Amino acid sequence: MKKIFLVAFFFIGISISQAQELKWYTDVKEATKVSNKEKKPLLLFFTGSDWCGWCIRLQKEVLTTPEFSKWAKESVVLVELDYPRRTAQSEELKKQNNELQQVLGIQGYPTVYFVNAKLNKEGKVNLEPLGSTGYVNGGPAAWIATAEPFVKKPVLGPEPKSKAKKA
Repeated sequence: MKKIFLVAFFFIGISISQAQELKWYTDVKEATKVSNKEKKPLLLFFTGSDWCGWCIRLQKEVLTTPEFSKWAKESVVLVELDYPRRTAQSEELKKQNNELQQVLGIQGYPTVYFVNAKLNKEGKVNLEPLGSTGYVNGGPAAWIATAEPFVKKPVLGPEPKSKAKKA
């Protein structure tokens, strides 16, 4: 019986460590660079991490599971845009998060927005919305099935180069 408990504990530990291996960016410009390099859309997770019950539930039931971890590593670049009530944030981070909330018209939490992102010459991020979702009942498989159509859209690439020949 003791061996079974230890084996189960070992596999639970592996599952949790796999889910924790995910890289969640908070800087959208940095995430955009990674997105462009890897040719993956951004998954923008708008959350109230320390007060929003549905956000905490989405984290626990989907975002920390091995199924989500595997899917996310293959499909998206993760960005957490947090609006906490008790956790301190820098003014720069608050400003970035509030601007994105306004640009995308976020009205409730949790909201997960999928976007193609590109940095323009001035260093500002241009977003192409692909779709959004929130909490989906049914665990990671149901959530991923809802999200999958959004990540199948093509990712913005670099500006096409002119093929015109000079005379």
